[in-house]
Amino acid sequence: MSLTYSPPDRTLGKHELRELVDALAARPGEWAHLVEFPGGRRHYVSLHRDENVDVWLLCWVPENDTGWHDHDVSSGAVRVVDGALTECNPRLGGAHVETVVPAGTSFCFGPDHIHRLVGAAARSVSIHAYSPPLVRLGQYSFDDHGVMRRVPVDYTEELRVA
Repeated sequence: MSLTYSPPDRTLGKHELRELVDALAARPGEWAHLVEFPGGRRHYVSLHRDENVDVWLLCWVPENDTGWHDHDVSSGAVRVVDGALTECNPRLGGAHVETVVPAGTSFCFGPDHIHRLVGAAARSVSIHAYSPPLVRLGQYSFDDHGVMRRVPVDYTEELRVA
């Protein structure tokens, strides 16, 4: 699938990615027909991918949890278009930071960002953009002693609690 909007022919910064997901959210004719909630699984569809940016539509239910991850060298942006997501950011020595991101809200981040996303409503829909395009992500898990480990995963693998 290709968007009617053509992103600039270069790597985009996080604020430009936020503008992109916000603009795309205003054009549901380009993605609303792809919204699905298949049996409690998170549903995701590539909306656009070129050498500089890729854009995804994700559909969530509360059981969906990406687990802790980063986006390797890519910056990103997320726009919630229906429902809500909870973004969690790790904090050493204290409770993790949890932010409920309601419909109509977006946020952006650089490649240094570690988070996890969880569906926070019965049904939620979000649009995500990354630049440069995702190739690899880092999936984090904790061992029995609380030690965090990073495992590189291909961008085509579905993220979930490890």
